[in-house]
Amino acid sequence: MIPLLFASFLFVGAYGCGVPPIQPSITRVVNGVDARPYSWPWQISLQYLRDTEWRHTCGGSLIATNWVMTAAHCIDKSKTYRVYVGKYNLVVEEPGSYAIAAEKLIVNEKWNPIFVALGNDIALVKLSEHVTLSDHIQLGCIPPAGSILPNDYPCYITGWGRLYTNGPIADKLQQALMPVVDHAICSQPDWWGPAIRTTMVCAGGDGIVAGCNGDSGGPLNCRNSDGVWEVHGIASFVSGLGCNYQKKPTVFTRVSAFNDWIDQQMMNN
Repeated sequence: MIPLLFASFLFVGAYGCGVPPIQPSITRVVNGVDARPYSWPWQISLQYLRDTEWRHTCGGSLIATNWVMTAAHCIDKSKTYRVYVGKYNLVVEEPGSYAIAAEKLIVNEKWNPIFVALGNDIALVKLSEHVTLSDHIQLGCIPPAGSILPNDYPCYITGWGRLYTNGPIADKLQQALMPVVDHAICSQPDWWGPAIRTTMVCAGGDGIVAGCNGDSGGPLNCRNSDGVWEVHGIASFVSGLGCNYQKKPTVFTRVSAFNDWIDQQMMNN
């Protein structure tokens, strides 16, 4: 066990986190667009087995060489899951991209699937083996505990979710600019009201771009002052009225509210 862990730390040290070798194409375009291939290398596709076919269900972020962070509502412990790393196009075989079985599913103990607005929509997936980091497979950075971004801070959602309400899921990884909506605004009565808790972060809400089914569990990527990308959010829910609805921004689990929980689960498992 010790040599394996040591090897993992060497990989992390060599590559760090949040600085992709293939830089994302960052624009002010508000609509979702095809991402530059492999420019969000911590993005994973969480897939489940249905009959004999693997199906994409959620996104997620690779945060250690054998750990993935996703949303609690993405996990059904009666199902068999795998994680696809280094993926860009879901329907094409890609060199350097491969699937790894999920060894353990850990859902936050305070998550309540009946009352999503209570928060705690976070889960970890332990992989059955360590990934080998590469230009296409890298780790996402966890922001410092308690970090809260100011209103209108530019972040990007990434995922293979539906291209529009009730539409098809994307083949190629999508990205979209989604500025942060701070808690004071997002919790106003004509926005999300009391459904928004301080352990959540809102982004978008312009009625043009939002997360949608299939984006769940995926990252809200925000670049810090040092130029390093951090995963500040885990896509949690959108309005029941549709994916793109004004004053109903996509709601994310605020990662920086769960640093201690993440550390504890990774150490104990």
